[in-house]
Amino acid sequence: MALTVRRSIEIPGSRNTSFDHGAFDPETRRVFVAHTARDCLEVIDHDTSRHIATVPGFAEAAGVVAHDGTVLVTNRGAASLAWLDAATLQTRSVFPTAPRPNGVAITAAGKLAIAACIGDDTHAPELQTFDLGTGDRSTLRLPGRPRWCVVDAADARVFLAIRDPSMVLVARLPDLSGVAHWPLPCGGAHGMDIDQKASLLYVACDDGALVELDAQTGRVTRQ
Repeated sequence: MALTVRRSIEIPGSRNTSFDHGAFDPETRRVFVAHTARDCLEVIDHDTSRHIATVPGFAEAAGVVAHDGTVLVTNRGAASLAWLDAATLQTRSVFPTAPRPNGVAITAAGKLAIAACIGDDTHAPELQTFDLGTGDRSTLRLPGRPRWCVVDAADARVFLAIRDPSMVLVARLPDLSGVAHWPLPCGGAHGMDIDQKASLLYVACDDGALVELDAQTGRVTRQ
């Protein structure tokens, strides 16, 4: 399928800079983009294709996910996870994380946040969950550098791409128990998405392939 450019949206202060993840919130019809180099979050109105706000205070903003009026942002430069209201753009809460949080996910019920932390020389990579109501946390030490993560439709499992060794790590929610490792045939597991209706996972690998897996068994169905 060929992609075509429909239009361009100018973001202030974007020359010679860098961005990371972006997410669309269907409730507010807004797109939220991590402006990593400027330590902020850019907000775009989807229906008018117009930049409407720059929200400061997100040190090395990396991962962004949005759902039902809630936005989560991982801040690599501050070892934190921020929880925002998508309509008011006000920060509801900030949770300390392990070093260099990157991938982020939220459950469909909107009650649990998940952060995949890269770690540093003094702290191993770690997957963390946060109850947005109580702040309760669960942690899981990881076998390699984490990238993106997604949650199944039942809010029962989280799937996490691990770069090396290239795999999908699966754990039960909310306590990150019952861990399984699904090896991939391509190196550098990176981006990830899930087809909830078909129960299929898609993992984009740095080696230049898109891998499709059965989300129930981990069996590779296409590459």
